[in-house]
Amino acid sequence: MDIDDLLARLPIDQIAASLGVDEETAGQATRQALPALIGGMQANAQDEAGAASLAKALDEHDDDLVKGGVDLSQVDTDDGDKIVKNVFGENRDQVVNQLAGFNSKGGGSDLIGKLLPMLAPIVLSYLAGKAKGGGQAAPSQQASGGGLTDLLGGLLGGGGSGGSGGLGGLGDLLGGLLGGGKR
Repeated sequence: MDIDDLLARLPIDQIAASLGVDEETAGQATRQALPALIGGMQANAQDEAGAASLAKALDEHDDDLVKGGVDLSQVDTDDGDKIVKNVFGENRDQVVNQLAGFNSKGGGSDLIGKLLPMLAPIVLSYLAGKAKGGGQAAPSQQASGGGLTDLLGGLLGGGGSGGSGGLGGLGDLLGGLLGGGKR
């Protein structure tokens, strides 16, 4: 399981239309925002309360959004907004601004600010499917720190215990901003 699998499931054409940008811009913004969102979840999962919060969110979601291809009209962006708020907490605006600056195609913070709530429910749906793997419950609260951290680290292509995993330069840029979410 890696981020490319999740990226391949995303309807970049629908995302571009929803954001009012071309597909190349939407694709690049998505490739920047997705690892930041996953990295934020991973950073929060390293904290016991953050892991419990994420495990609860996974229990409340299923993998229906990502089964058979994502249909953006099925994504609840209000739910996505709550997820983004839980992931980044008070650092949300700074993360959005950093991501906007990292996106060489432009689009700015408005684009990233609209994109994150679209992606968040899709990421949770994808993770719920992986965590529940064939109908089991999401990892229990006791196991959630290691289990969720490993799951998220695997998605980023890095180790579960590493700080920014597969975020590369983006991880360095966002560094201390990740992990500011709900605990």
